[in-house]
Amino acid sequence: MKKSRRKFNPEFKAKVAIEALKERETLKELAERFEIHPNQIFQWKQEFLEKSSSVFESDKTQKKSNSKQETSTAQLYEKIGRLEMENEFIKKNLKKLGHL
Repeated sequence: MKKSRRKFNPEFKAKVAIEALKERETLKELAERFEIHPNQIFQWKQEFLEKSSSVFESDKTQKKSNSKQETSTAQLYEKIGRLEMENEFIKKNLKKLGHL
């Protein structure tokens, strides 16, 4: 019988990576405690370290992405409004011509 692959949520991965960073226990001890392979702990620790700088990204970067999103949302609402008006115009004229 084949064993199914376990999936871990991000909170668990972060918890394990932080424990590994503390270096109070060896990877082998952590692996036994969390019931995962030491190589997996090492990979999560490396990924945690690589991506940790994104926590301190400047607010300007976040504001730029938010303003772009707001702009595109406004453009989409504008387009929806225009399409609804065109649709109503077409329906009205089709009724006049007796096609609807």
